Amino acid sequence: MPKTIFIVDDSLTMTMSLKSNLELNGFKVETASDGLQALTKLKGGFKPDLIITDINMPRMDGMELIRQVKGLPGLRFTPILTLTTESDPKKRDESKRLGATGWLVKPVSGPDLVKIVKKVLPGA
Repeated sequence: MPKTIFIVDDSLTMTMSLKSNLELNGFKVETASDGLQALTKLKGGFKPDLIITDINMPRMDGMELIRQVKGLPGLRFTPILTLTTESDPKKRDESKRLGATGWLVKPVSGPDLVKIVKKVLPGA
């Protein structure tokens, strides 16, 4: 059974690029355009194996999404990777404190992304 990855990013170009790359490597992919849309899906019962989120998004940013996800029953231990243009060490530290598993700075090559996903998702 393929692992399901949830991509949360307000950039349609980035979302489509990540989605096609991950699907070509055997993953099932769902998407949301911001943290609020993502949270609605998650509260509705969607349980991905991994969440990849941007940090800077409208309506609800990635930091707030991470904080909210870690408080949801059944999702507390779901790995979350941030994928952002941000390189500020303070923001990286804050994301880890909130529960993010890792921090990736855009752009990330397809092979590097797949390698990281497989490291975070044993058996993927």
